[in-house]
Amino acid sequence: MRRVGLDYHVDIDGHYYSVPHRLIREQLDARITAHTIELFRKGERVAVHLRGAARGRHTTIAEHMPSSHRRYAEWTIERIGREATAIGPSTAKLAALILESRPHPEQGYRACLGILRLARQYGAERLEAACDRGLDIGARSYGSIQSILKHGRDRRPPKPARQDRYGRGATLITSQMPVDRWHDLIGEPTNSYRR
Repeated sequence: MRRVGLDYHVDIDGHYYSVPHRLIREQLDARITAHTIELFRKGERVAVHLRGAARGRHTTIAEHMPSSHRRYAEWTIERIGREATAIGPSTAKLAALILESRPHPEQGYRACLGILRLARQYGAERLEAACDRGLDIGARSYGSIQSILKHGRDRRPPKPARQDRYGRGATLITSQMPVDRWHDLIGEPTNSYRR
């Protein structure tokens, strides 16, 4: 028995196979051969796929997608990249990171298209600044970029990086540090520290 995930895919040996989206959360039987994957609900075959070898990848049949995902079908990674690049390099970089980080492309498309739409409300220059700020703080979602714009954080200079009181790159020498490690840091130890 295999459970259908919220993304209407079933995990078989680390590869994800689509089934009709109406079967989300259902338990399905699977027939697995060296070359095919067949999925059954109450004895009726609902999906058949060629077996995929790549772990963490998805095999998706367009008819299995809900209509909200199908409307993104005319969008491609290249088209999203072109639209993002027209706004600026930080927007393009953020879009690429979002698309690479999602387990299923349509999930990334929705986030990227939402971010691109923010240019209508806030303008391309502010969106580019918000994406730049988002990259600095590790934000990788539509909600994060929208929040940066809504609260005007794209207009504030980033906080300077904190330096510890010993200076950047300094190593704190402690009494628990082995003597030979002290030698590596400060040179030949004095007689009082020799073993």
